[in-house]
Amino acid sequence: MADVILVTGGCRSGKSAFAEQLVREAEPEKRFYIATCPVFDSEMEERVRLHRERRAADHWTTVEEETDLVFALNRCGSGAVLVDCLTLWISNLIYAAEQKNTVFTEGEMRLECERLQTACASFDGTVVFVMNEVGLGIVPENELSRRFRDCSGRCGQMMASFANRVYLTVCGIPMKLKG
Repeated sequence: MADVILVTGGCRSGKSAFAEQLVREAEPEKRFYIATCPVFDSEMEERVRLHRERRAADHWTTVEEETDLVFALNRCGSGAVLVDCLTLWISNLIYAAEQKNTVFTEGEMRLECERLQTACASFDGTVVFVMNEVGLGIVPENELSRRFRDCSGRCGQMMASFANRVYLTVCGIPMKLKG
């Protein structure tokens, strides 16, 4: 079973940099970066390009996958994996459902997290998940935003309970919550 670590915090809180450090410490050579970010405009395209270049220079193998994290994790085989991030994954799942004129529910989020946990249970190595903490703000005014918040909260709870270690980052400072 994989050593599973969850790193959460607000936007630009230092989550990804800390998660990358954890992966480097776990595996100096066989490192994978599962990127979930869709490219939807020129600014995001430039961000992704810079991330790809930085990771390549630091000897990461990048796997770009927006929705099927189980498939992406299985492609890695073994070693240390960084999944950045679960928050975008949730958004992608909701968007994919809407494109099919269906609704992605909190119940479906639970099933996706269970699938991901099962994949982690058979993975040989370390898996570090990054996730934004979205539950500290106000209650959103519309149904879609509330559903996103609820799915995110469900995913965070499930992955934190499954993880061996959980960190919260604030202003670049990681604080250990579990493990």
